[in-house]
Amino acid sequence: MKYLVNWSERPQGSAVEYENVQKRILKIFQHWEIPSEVNVHAFVARVGEWGGSMLIEADDPLIVHKMCSTFPAFQFDVHQVIDVQDAVRVEMEAIKWRDELPS
Repeated sequence: MKYLVNWSERPQGSAVEYENVQKRILKIFQHWEIPSEVNVHAFVARVGEWGGSMLIEADDPLIVHKMCSTFPAFQFDVHQVIDVQDAVRVEMEAIKWRDELPS
């Protein structure tokens, strides 16, 4: 299954607390490794903000959940996605089926 994982930093307290959270996130990230069960297609950061996106493949949704749980300072938005050509194919099949129904 493919997943689009987007994240943004959760709002923090004061400016000093926010800076400390950023340091902690980067420290954790330096030691973190992408699980071997995950195939990464894209791993990008958004310019000018503290967030980013990953396009990944994983057979087990628990692995994706664990990845997100590793960084509690982030708010995650995870969507299972499919390739466009597959989506178009099944949409066309559904339209054909509907069109064949009696009026």
